[in-house]
Amino acid sequence: MTARPSSATTDADTKHGTKHGTNATTGADWGKADFDDIYDRPDPRSYFATMRPLAYQIPHHGQAVFRALTGALRGLRPDRTPLNVVDLCCSYGINAALLNHRVTLTELYARYTARHLATLSAPRLTAEDRAFFTARRIPDPVSVTGVDAAARATGYARDVGLLDHSFAENLEVGGPSPALRRALAGTDLITVTGGIGYIRTRTFSGLLDCMPVPPWVASFVLRTVPYRPIAELLAASGLVTEKLPARTFRQRRFADDAERNAAFDALAAAGLRTTGKEADGYYHADLYLSRPAADVAALPLARLL
Repeated sequence: MTARPSSATTDADTKHGTKHGTNATTGADWGKADFDDIYDRPDPRSYFATMRPLAYQIPHHGQAVFRALTGALRGLRPDRTPLNVVDLCCSYGINAALLNHRVTLTELYARYTARHLATLSAPRLTAEDRAFFTARRIPDPVSVTGVDAAARATGYARDVGLLDHSFAENLEVGGPSPALRRALAGTDLITVTGGIGYIRTRTFSGLLDCMPVPPWVASFVLRTVPYRPIAELLAASGLVTEKLPARTFRQRRFADDAERNAAFDALAAAGLRTTGKEADGYYHADLYLSRPAADVAALPLARLL
């Protein structure tokens, strides 16, 4: 869910493929549908209503992966209670909802597109959501700090209790605020499900400067977006980056032919085949995990995931 330099959240995207734009950070033509309207609302109903027809699903994959990673970290660092997770491009706190609560992405789609919630005011929905998530909180949650350029989206996630700390900051255009720097100091895991390409090395450089001990970094990255510059930056801080082999993860359906064609062009330029992946009509993402070499040796990726 995605801290875009303009107004935020995932690289997913509202207006069903009718508008295409450029990456506000790099100026590159993504050929992607423009969904900026849904990223900074007072609540996530429009977001879920727009994403549901596109089968946006990367947070579902992230739920299993991030739970496995936090479980492994607890085993390696039993003194770290609670673990501290920083979710970049956190949007409405969906990753935090799935990580710390007995709830699925399918259930969230059903909830936020339900008729009985459609007429509620945003404050009333916030109150109901607070009760909904409190009742489903797992016994041993992690502490989640959310970072996203969308102030209203992060405010919602904080107000309903999904985020322990929220920061509406664009780290592509400025360094972390003093409050964010303090919150980042004890980070164990950084997660990203949709923002790579909108956030780049400048964001990660600003984050790592605040972290005395480099954390694990788990990033779902569209195959149309290069991750090497970020992996090289992480390596300079002592982190070894591995890509999960032999599988990719569906992100969402292409909104229209323009998106599909742009994705196929980008993949062809990178020498990547679409057979068995984007040819199925979906964006696909790779999973990258960066860890200190000692942790890689102690717990190989094949055992971890």
